Amino acid sequence: MFADTKKILMKAQQGKYAVAHFNVNNMEIIQGVVAAAQKLKAPIILATSEGALRYAGMDYLHAIAKTAAENSHLPIALHLDHGKDINIIKKAIQKGYSSVMIDASHEDFEKNIRLTKKIVALAHKKGISVEAELGTIGGAEDLVSSRSIIYTDPAKAKEFVERTGCDFLAIAIGTSHGAYKFAGKASLRQDILSKIKSKVKTPLVLHGASGVPPGLVKTAEKYGADLSGVKGVPDSQIKVAIKNGITKINTDTDIRIAFDAAVRKALHHQPKDFDPRHILAPARDLIQEVAEQRIRLFGSAGRGKK
Repeated sequence: MFADTKKILMKAQQGKYAVAHFNVNNMEIIQGVVAAAQKLKAPIILATSEGALRYAGMDYLHAIAKTAAENSHLPIALHLDHGKDINIIKKAIQKGYSSVMIDASHEDFEKNIRLTKKIVALAHKKGISVEAELGTIGGAEDLVSSRSIIYTDPAKAKEFVERTGCDFLAIAIGTSHGAYKFAGKASLRQDILSKIKSKVKTPLVLHGASGVPPGLVKTAEKYGADLSGVKGVPDSQIKVAIKNGITKINTDTDIRIAFDAAVRKALHHQPKDFDPRHILAPARDLIQEVAEQRIRLFGSAGRGKK
């Protein structure tokens, strides 16, 4: 069955590496990222957003993820990403997710605490861990958007964790959702991260952290995509963030671009082929390559012992 997200992250925190969280929307994405984890013997977190659940249905995605976990000898957790709808969060808890996220970061500090405490109480009764968010991530992706970045206040982060009892905390240090993360120089507020780490002992999470590799973008654009102006988080910044205390790193955009690039290429080279297996298999393979690169970058290869 699914691994315990909190245990995976506590182990990563002690080992000073980060666990890869991959947003999944369908079978091919799950197969691709799980194949990468299997090859590199790494723990991973499969995550479903509310948008993914609207698209594919919780029952379908849960069943596919469960099959992947049961056929693996690795720690594979299932996580609800950016939960805003209380009913969906409750359903994920009842369904047996490893962990859920309550994202009330758009609310004021006290309301964020109240909502987070409510979910923590519900989830902990079922042995399920909870991710919360303080500060706001910029950009837009899926059903999540924010016009600007509000950096996480280190002192408030300490108070927030103590008052809510959340198991891990997503913080804002300059990343953005989507493929357009930086208008100028790509850099993160590592100073803020270091201060938060000195005050907060729970694992810290980095959202909006895709790298948007130029090679992927070039392939997608070669076959018709328009991705002008995209910019991701440099690998060098990710490495420093892990050194400074980040334990869970979310990847979504890179997976989407890989899927898009591979499908476009397949359709271009095989215009008469309408077999979805022939169109989607290359996407699954390229997603695996991207996932392997992320796992190596995060330092979690070879850490997949249950």
